[in-house]
Amino acid sequence: MTAIERSRTVAVVGAGTMGQGIAQVALLAGHRVLLYDINPALAADGAGIVQDRVERMAAKGRLDRAEAEDAVGRIAPAAELADLADAALVIEAVVEDVTVKRALFAALEEVVSPDALLATNTSSLSVTELAAGLAHPGRFLGLHFFNPAPLLPLVEVVSGFATDAAAADRAHATVLGWGKTPVRCADTPGFIVNRIARPFYAEAFSVYEERGADPATIDAVLRESGGFKMGPFQLTDLIGQDVNEAVTRSVWDSFFRSPKFTPSLAQRRLVQSGRLGRKSGHGWFPYGPDAQLPAPHTAGPEEAPDKVTVVGDLGPAADLADLMEEAGIAVTATEHGGPYIQLPGEGQLVLADGKTSVEFADVVYFDLALDYRGATRIALSASEDTSERTLAEAVGLFQKLGKQVSVIGDVPGMIVARTVAMLIDLTADAVARGVATAQDIDTAMRLGVNYPLGPSEWHDRLGQDWAYDLLHHLNERCPGGRYAPSLALFRLGYAAGDEGEETE
Repeated sequence: MTAIERSRTVAVVGAGTMGQGIAQVALLAGHRVLLYDINPALAADGAGIVQDRVERMAAKGRLDRAEAEDAVGRIAPAAELADLADAALVIEAVVEDVTVKRALFAALEEVVSPDALLATNTSSLSVTELAAGLAHPGRFLGLHFFNPAPLLPLVEVVSGFATDAAAADRAHATVLGWGKTPVRCADTPGFIVNRIARPFYAEAFSVYEERGADPATIDAVLRESGGFKMGPFQLTDLIGQDVNEAVTRSVWDSFFRSPKFTPSLAQRRLVQSGRLGRKSGHGWFPYGPDAQLPAPHTAGPEEAPDKVTVVGDLGPAADLADLMEEAGIAVTATEHGGPYIQLPGEGQLVLADGKTSVEFADVVYFDLALDYRGATRIALSASEDTSERTLAEAVGLFQKLGKQVSVIGDVPGMIVARTVAMLIDLTADAVARGVATAQDIDTAMRLGVNYPLGPSEWHDRLGQDWAYDLLHHLNERCPGGRYAPSLALFRLGYAAGDEGEETE
C-alpha cells in the first residue's frame, strides 16, 4: 500500500504541544496542513508557533531557506471542522477522554471523504473502543507519536479490532515516508512501549519496598550496570509521579488487575502526598536551587583476592574470567559444577538467579550487567549469614576490576537481572499473543524509552532459558503470580533443550 501523496492535505485536531509537533512533522514532509482546535485562537496560535519553529530551523541552517518559506505557506488554522473536508488523513490530539474523542470522530465522519484515514494519537485509550459507533471503523487506527514529535522517531501504528489491513498499511507507509520509524501493534492496553515498560518501574519500586536498596542506589545500578540511560526513580520524577502512576493503573485495570502489572504502594503514597517530581519540587528526590540529590550507596575499599577458581560456565558473566586475569588475579577454571566463582575464603560469588543468599552457607550474589567490561558499578547482595570475609573478598574483587560496588539487601533476582527477566517475559507473551513482532517491540523499546537493548535482544544474548529459570526461582520465593513465567517464555526455554528435552 502506498503512502498518502504529498499533494494531499493532512489535518491535525488539537493545537496543544503534541498537535503542534505532529503538524510540524507532516508539514516538513511536504503536505498542506490544517490545524483545528475547538478554540479558534489556539489553532491560530498553534499554526503560528509551527511557522516560527520552521523559520528558526532555517535561520540555524537546519533547513533550506526556500523549503522553509514554502512550508510556512502550507500550514493554516481551520476555523471549522468542515474546513477539513479535503484531508486525506486527520490525526486527533485532544484531551484523553473517550466521550470527547468519540464525539469528535463521529463529527469528522460527516465531513471527510470516504477514503480519508482517521487516526487517534491516544497513548492509553482503546483504539477499538474509540472506533465503536463509527460508520466506517475500518479506516480508523492509532498513530501514537512520542513527545516531542518532531524529534522522537518512534510512532506506534495501532490497529483496532475493526481496522482494515489496507488502512494500517497506508498509515505505516505514510509515517515511514515522513522520516519516522513506525512499528505495528494490535490494540492492547499500553500498546507496545507503555505495556512492555512496566517492569522497568515496577521492579525498582519493588526492590525499594522490600528495603533492598534506596532510590539513588537502584537508579545508579540500572544506569551503570544495566546500561539504561536514566534510572526509574529519576525518570518518573521527570515524567511526573501522577502521570506515570496513572498509566500503570490504566494498564493494570485493563488487564483485569493482573499481578504482572500491580502498581506500587510507595508511588501511590508519593502521589497522595503531592510529591509529583520535578514539577512539584519533590518526588523520590528533592529539586530546586538548593536541593542536593542523594548519592548511591558505594562500598568502601576492600582488598581483592589474589586468586579465584571459576567453576562451570558463567554464561552471561563469562567475560569476568578475562577481566580478572587482566587485573592480575590468578584464575583457575574447572568445568564441573557451578556456575560460580570460588573465593579464597571458601565463599562463592554467584550471578543473580532468582534465589537468595540466605539459602546457602556462604554466598554473595552479583547482578547482571549489560557489559561487564564497560560497567562502572556492580551490585552485590548478601544475607546476615554471609561471612564478612566472603563479602569483603567479593567487594574487593570487583573494585580490582575498576568497578564501584553497591551492596544491597538479600533480594531475589537483585535489580538489573529481575528487571530484564520481566521485560523478556512480557515481550515473549506479547509476541505470542500477536500484539507485535519481536523486532518491532525491540525497536519500540530502544527508540521509545531509550533502552540499551530490546527485550528479545537481551533474551538472545543471555540464553534461551535464562529468563525462565530466574523467574521460576523468583516465583517460588515470591508467589502470587507476578513472577510466574508466561507460557510463551516456557516454550522458548523448552525449545532450547537438547533433543526436545525440557530445560531445568
